[in-house]
Amino acid sequence: MNRNCPICRRPRAELFTPFCSARCRDRDLARWFSDSYAVPGEPVRPEDIAPEE
Repeated sequence: MNRNCPICRRPRAELFTPFCSARCRDRDLARWFSDSYAVPGEPVRPEDIAPEE
């Protein structure tokens, strides 16, 4: 099975799998940082994640 880069659809490069280049890898990371991607689930309050001691 030959899959393409999920960002630009060009052939993948082994060095940057599953992406084709450092640029596409960085674009994907930027999407995570900007909340363009989200993991489905119930909203969580910050206090529940790291309670202060």
